[in-house]
This record gives sequence, C-alpha cells and structure tokens, in this order.
Amino acid sequence: MQVRRVFAKYLHQPSVLVFLFFLYILYFFNNLYLLYYHLLLNYLYYIYIYIILYTLFILTFTAWCNSHLRKAGTQIENIEEDFRDGLKLMLLLEVISGERLPKPERGKMRVHKINNVNKALDFIASKGVKLVSIGAEEIVDGNAKMTLGMIWTIILRFAIQDISVEETSAKEGLLLWCQRKTAPYKNVNVQNFHISWKDGLAFNALIHRHRPELIDYDKLRKDDPVTNLNNAFEVAERYLDIPKMLDAEGEFMTYVSCFYHAFSGAQKAETAANRICKVLAVNQENEHLMEDYEKLASDLLEWIRRTIPWLENRAPEKTMTEMQQKLEDFRDYRRVHKPPKVQEKCQLEINFNTLQTKLRLSNRPAFMPSEGRMVSDINGAWHKLEGAEKGYEEWLLNEIRRLERLDHLAEKFRQKAAIHESWTDGKEAMLTQKDYETATLSEIKALLKKHEAFESDLAAHQDRVEQIAAIAQELNELDYYDSPSVNARCQKICEQWDALGSLTQSRRESLERTEKQLESIDELYLEYAKRAAPFNNWMEGAMEDLQDMFIVHNIEEIQGLITAHDQFKSTLPEANKERESIQAIQAEVQKIAQYNGIKLAGNNPYTTITPQSIDKKWEKVQQLVPQRDQALQEELARQQSNDHLRRQFANQANMIGPWIQNKMEEIGRISIEMNGTLEDQLTHLRQYEQSIIEYKPNIDQLEGDHQLIQEALIFDNKYTAYTMEHLRVGWEQLLTTIARTINEIENQILTRDAKGISQEQLHEYRTSFNHFDKVRNSFACLTEFKACLISLGYDGDAEFARIMGIVDPNNSGAVTFQAFIDFMSRETTDTDTADQVIASFKILAGDKNYITAEELRRELPPDQAEYCIARMAPYTGPDAVPGALDYMSFSTALYGESDL
Repeated sequence: MQVRRVFAKYLHQPSVLVFLFFLYILYFFNNLYLLYYHLLLNYLYYIYIYIILYTLFILTFTAWCNSHLRKAGTQIENIEEDFRDGLKLMLLLEVISGERLPKPERGKMRVHKINNVNKALDFIASKGVKLVSIGAEEIVDGNAKMTLGMIWTIILRFAIQDISVEETSAKEGLLLWCQRKTAPYKNVNVQNFHISWKDGLAFNALIHRHRPELIDYDKLRKDDPVTNLNNAFEVAERYLDIPKMLDAEGEFMTYVSCFYHAFSGAQKAETAANRICKVLAVNQENEHLMEDYEKLASDLLEWIRRTIPWLENRAPEKTMTEMQQKLEDFRDYRRVHKPPKVQEKCQLEINFNTLQTKLRLSNRPAFMPSEGRMVSDINGAWHKLEGAEKGYEEWLLNEIRRLERLDHLAEKFRQKAAIHESWTDGKEAMLTQKDYETATLSEIKALLKKHEAFESDLAAHQDRVEQIAAIAQELNELDYYDSPSVNARCQKICEQWDALGSLTQSRRESLERTEKQLESIDELYLEYAKRAAPFNNWMEGAMEDLQDMFIVHNIEEIQGLITAHDQFKSTLPEANKERESIQAIQAEVQKIAQYNGIKLAGNNPYTTITPQSIDKKWEKVQQLVPQRDQALQEELARQQSNDHLRRQFANQANMIGPWIQNKMEEIGRISIEMNGTLEDQLTHLRQYEQSIIEYKPNIDQLEGDHQLIQEALIFDNKYTAYTMEHLRVGWEQLLTTIARTINEIENQILTRDAKGISQEQLHEYRTSFNHFDKVRNSFACLTEFKACLISLGYDGDAEFARIMGIVDPNNSGAVTFQAFIDFMSRETTDTDTADQVIASFKILAGDKNYITAEELRRELPPDQAEYCIARMAPYTGPDAVPGALDYMSFSTALYGESDL
C-alpha cells in the first residue's frame, strides 16, 4: 500500500502527465515521427525505472528510521514531511547515538522548527561529519533531495562507520565481520555487498550463526533465492526487529549493518566469555599444580616421618653379625631408598618455584601451602633426617667397635679362666691331705719346701686372677650381653682363689708345727724346685702370650707387636741356658744318688715340676713361636691391604671433592656472568648438568671403595680429609644446585616471554642486580638493594618502602633475583586484573550487579560454568533475585587472598 501511494504520487505529477499525452498525439497523428516516438518511449521507460528505484530508496530509509524510532514508541509515515519540525529527527539521533540532545522547542512557528533542525545538524557535525549543502531551511521546507541526503549521511555515520573489526575501515570491517561469521557455512562466500548476498544464503547464515533456533539452514537451497531472501527478511523483522529494506545503490550494506548491530551484543558477550574462560583456565591449572605440590609434599614428609624413628632407634644388638646386618640395611637405605627422595625433594622445590612464577605472571596471589607443608618445613624435616642419619651411622660404627672389643675381651677371659681353672684343678685336694702326719723328718722338711714352692707358684698366679677380674669388670662396663655367665665364672674363680689362700695358710701352719721334728732336706732338690718353679711359670706365661689374641687397626700397631715378638725371641737363648742349668741340677741329683748308692724314693719331693714337663713345655714354646710369627705376618698383610684401601679411597676422594667444588663455582659463574641470551645460559647449564650426570660412575666407584673400607672395619683414613658422608652431601648439593639454577633460568624465560621483556631489559636487570649482589643470587643487605634500585631510576624512601613491600612481603630481609625480576616485569608490562574480569561478567549478566546459574551455563563451557557456580557466593544486594550469584566478590577473590 505504501509502495503504491509513493509511486502514484510521482506518476501523477502534471509534468509527467503532459509528457505522456504529447507522446500519445504523436503516435496517432504523424507516422513520420514514429522514430522519434520510439526514442521518447525509451526515455520514458528510464524515467519510470528511476521513479521505481526512487520509491524503493524512500521506503528503505523510512524503514530504517522506523526500526530505531519504534524503540522510542513512535515512527514516521512520510520521510519528507515528518522530519520538518525537527522533533522526530532529534529523537532519532538520541536513539541511535545513546546521547541526549539539547531540549527541543515545541512551538509551531518556522523559527522553532529551524532551531530544532539546526540542533540536530549541529549534533551530526559534532561527530565529525561534514554536511555539504544541507541546511535547516531545506529540511523544514520539505526538500526531498536534501532530506534523503541527510538520512543517508546519518546511516553512514551511525550504522556503518562505527563498525570496526581489527581496525579496518567501516565497509571493510563490516565485510570482514560477515566473512568470519559465515565462514563455516556451505554455499556461502561473502566477497562484497551485492552479488554475494543475492541468493539469500548469507543472510540466513548470519541469523543461524547467532540464533540457530530461528533458521533450519540445512533445508535451504542455493537455486531458490526468492525463498531464501523472504525467509531471512521475515525472520529478521519478526524476531530481530530488523525491517525489510534495500540499499539505495542496489547493494545490501545498510541492511547488513542492521544485522551487525543486532548481534553486536552477542559479540561482546562472546569476547567477555573468552576473557573469563582464559582467567578461569589459569586458575584451574594453578589449582591442579597446588594439589600436586600438596600431595608430593605430604608423601615426602610422611616418608621422612616414618624414616626418622628408624634412624633414631639405638637399641643395641648382642652380636657382631646382627650389628653388621644393621649396617648393611643402612647402606641399602643410602644407596637405594634415599636417592629417589633427594630427587623428589629437588623436584618439589622446582615445582613450587615454577608455580609461584606462574601465579605472579597471571597477577594471582602467591601460593601458601597448608600448614606444615611449606618448603621451609620440608627443608627442616630433611635437615632433621640428615642429622638422624649422621648420628645413626656414628652409633653403628661405635657399636661395631664395642662388640669387636667385647668379643676380644670375652675370648681372652675364657682363655685365661680356662688356664687358671686347669692350674687350680686338684689343688684343694692337695692342700687338704694329711700326708705330713705319718711322714719322716726329711719327708716333713720336703713337704714344707714343697709347700713353699707351691706358695711361690700361688703368688705367681695372683696376677692372672687379677687380670681375669679386670677383664670381667671391663665386660660389665661395656655392657656385654653374656655378662651374667662371665660374672658367675669370675666369682667362682675368686672364691676358689680365696679358698686356696686359706687352705695354703692352714697347711703351712700344720707343716711348721712339725718342722722342728724334721732336719734334713736335700739342698739340691730344693734348688731345683726353686729354679724350676719360676722357669715353669715363665714358660706358661710365654705360651699364654704366644697364644694371646690381638686386635689392631693400622700398620703401626701390628709392627709394634712384631717388634715385641722379636724382642721376646731374642730372650730365648738365655731361657734355654736356664733350662739347661735346671736340668743339670736334676742330673747332678741322679749322679750323687748313683755315686752314693742312694735309692731315691721317687720324684723331687719339693716340686711336681719334672724335667720331662719342662722339656715338654719348652718344646711347646718352640712350636708356638713360628705360629705367632705367621699370625703376626698375616695380620701385617691384612693391615697393608687396609692401607691400600685407604689410599685407593683417598686418591678418588681427593679428586672428586675438588671437582664437586669447582663445578659448584662454575655453575654460579655461568648464572652470574650472563654470557649470551637466557637460552644460551640454559644450554650451557644443561651441558654442565649432562657432564655432572656422566660423572656419576666415579661417585658409584667411590661408594664401592667406601663399602670395602667399612667391610674391612677401617674407621680412619689419614690420607684424606674427605669422608664419604661429606662427598655424598656435596654431590647431592651439586645435583640440587644445577637443577635449581636451570629452573631459575627457565622461570626467567617464562617471565620474559609472558611479560614481553626484551633480552636487553633482562640483561640490564641482571647487570644491576649482580653489581650490588654480595651474596649469590640474593640481597642480604637492604642498603645494597636500595643502591640497585637507584641505579635503575627509582628514588625516595616512600618508593623504596613500596617496592620492599612487593619483593619482600614477609620482611625476611633478603631479596632474591626472581622476586626482583617479577617486580620489574610488573612495572613494565600489563596483566589482566580483577576489574577486567568483573567487566566481562557484567556483560554476560546484561549489566546487572549479579548473574544467574542459567546465564553462566548459557555463556560459558560446561566445566567452567560449573566451576563458577560452585564457587560464587549468593548475591545479597537490594536488587537480588532468587538464585542470584555475586560475580564481583568471586572476581576479586581470583586476584586476592582466597582458597581459590
């Protein structure tokens, strides 16, 4: 109806009717002018087409204006007439710009209308638009050409020019937006604003991309453009409030711009959702890393908690075999069980540092592990573990030494006790016999002399009894496990010794009572007895010494025993002369008796020591001497072997110790000297790490040498100041240091790349830091750090206090390079903030102060939507509705102290 009305208006203009009547007269009255008739008819055809296009042009602009005016509750019927008073023109500008114009004048006079139109034109000009030859008077007078030109200028400025995609021009930006949105759809290839749209598929694709429930795109056919266009136009008008209209130039640019504005809100929501998803993904990844750290820390602390009581157990064992097994269990712990835990501890610190770096880079609060699981707690527990290790190993070795000494003393006690018990066997019976009651005088004297000799022998055995008691006492003091049986045997020996003393005294008294009745004693027998007894005792002592067990720990001690043995051997010739002299006395007795025809009653009455027994014991001494020689030489060989083991271990240790120290210094030099880029330093450090790993067989070989030393019960080594424990700790520190240094460089690369720090900036930071850094990679003196900041352009106590609050929040008094570079990167780069996340949630919530679970599920991926729903607190503001969620506190918590 509107099309017919506008068309009729221009078709019935008087000039057009006169022209058509003139053509009709020519056609009927003058065939000679037939040619002119056809020419004029063609001209009329083009005029007719122009009228149609002009009509469509007016309809398009009218529809565009009404699509905006309807938002203010009004519309226009005639674009030439309805804008003449300027009121609806001002209202249109307010709707499409979102701004307030000056208050309009309500009068019906021409001046009021001109003033209103001028206000509208001034507003358009304030937006940077030049209105060429368009004045308020022409609009007020209803000039159609000027009015339509003004509306086209408004469309270009507010509908098309504001469209910007990746900072291209308005038309190119709109075209790029259309290409992106329709790219996934088959049979759609948007290259321009005319041919690409004529089959209608591009319009349907735009609608389906944003509102898939409105269009069944798969049912559309490329060969049915009319149906496609009608479908898109009807859906756009009904559901998107986009009127049916065509561009004045036969293109679709104006119409497409309506779709852009209709869906621009969805584009903003998509951008906001992407920002939120990115922030939430960072939080979720950080939470996963925190959980991994907590689990690894818990497992390591639990292992330390279980291990320390085992290392603190000092329950002694009774035998050397049992203690050797404990030592072997400890070696197994050091070789097999502890090394993986050293790696876990190192990896835990690396993970902690990496996590803190990621949190700083994403502008998140530092990670605080749960109570008792901080790196310092783990280091403390580890230090306690190593203290327990050292104490346990020292205790094991001391216990082995004690048991070795106990075994030696116990065997010595048994030998001396057996010799003494063998000597005392039958002595009580001898001392209690009554042979003197029926003896002759000579026999009594003989018995008395014999008793004197026994007393001499008894006195000589006093030293052995005292030695036995002393050994028993030492066994008790060293907590020998079989002390009760030793004490019982010692007690029996002492009681028997006391009884022998009493019996000896009693027998002497009995003999002395009868001595006066006895006169004659053979002096020769007596001399034999007196000399034979000490010589016999000397031989017994010599045999005991030759069979005595010995324990030594070095070559010097065994050489001392060999020297003493050589000295003993040098006394044998004199002893042999004494033996021959004693035997000569007995031979003289036989000679005198034989010469005088005396029949001897039997053996020497003054002693039980016969020449045969003397010779037998002398022969035994002669046999024991080479056996002792062999035992001493075997021990000398063993000590020489032990000395070889000491030298072998020392040679390796004296090379490995300085090597470890040199590597530690080289690692520190690499990280401080900053030769090349961070990647160069990282490559250099990894090469050092590989060379260190390849050196591991030397450590293993040294461990093997150390095991041989311990198995040989070697407890000292004068050839080196390095112990295996010292080298183990150094090796572990070396592995930990190279791993930590590599991690520091990796974190610096991570910081540099994430924050966009240039290599030159990083080099400047490191140079300034190193210049004032007196301690490796950490400022211990705040004066030095302040000097470093001044060198970088920071000054003032207030500024210094602010920076210290950032780099040393715990007031520890030390500033690490990592904390320093994190601060510098924050000073020079931008990060996402809580305000940005709040603004994104506000878009998804449609400018409300709260958001609902339904809105979150509609705008975000399922897992991240549920993540937000589970953590957002209920919204309690005055405008709250049931189920409202507080996205503001949630966003703030992402960047503040919270459990997220």
